[in-house]
Amino acid sequence: METTEIGSRSDFALWAFQRAQEIVTTEGASFAIAARDMNEEALAATAAELGKAISDAMLEIFDGLVSE
Repeated sequence: METTEIGSRSDFALWAFQRAQEIVTTEGASFAIAARDMNEEALAATAAELGKAISDAMLEIFDGLVSE
């Protein structure tokens, strides 16, 4: 995992934008395919994976903000 130093609001905004792009790139394609195919089971599974990726990203930044 790459470490990024966030020292300002603009650094955070840039990080958040880049992470969102990564998440949509990796998880969004499966979600779109499931939606296109009208496969409810796959749609539910990929939506859960997308939500987990978003949650993981938020925890990633939170863990970086909390001093050890």
